[in-house]
Amino acid sequence: MANYRIHFAKEILGVPFTVGSVEIARARDPGRALRAAEIRFARQHGLLDWRERADTADIAASGAGGQG
Repeated sequence: MANYRIHFAKEILGVPFTVGSVEIARARDPGRALRAAEIRFARQHGLLDWRERADTADIAASGAGGQG
């Protein structure tokens, strides 16, 4: 399993400005990491949906997988 960092950005006049990021440890695949990050981001900001605060969510692997 890999670790991922998801960056959330708001676009203003076509320019993305990062409004937050979430680190997800030990996700099975990038899709699951992205979904978990979207939920966590929304909860951190007291929102029902992460899109209330950000326009885009970009995912990047942030390290090697776990042990074993």
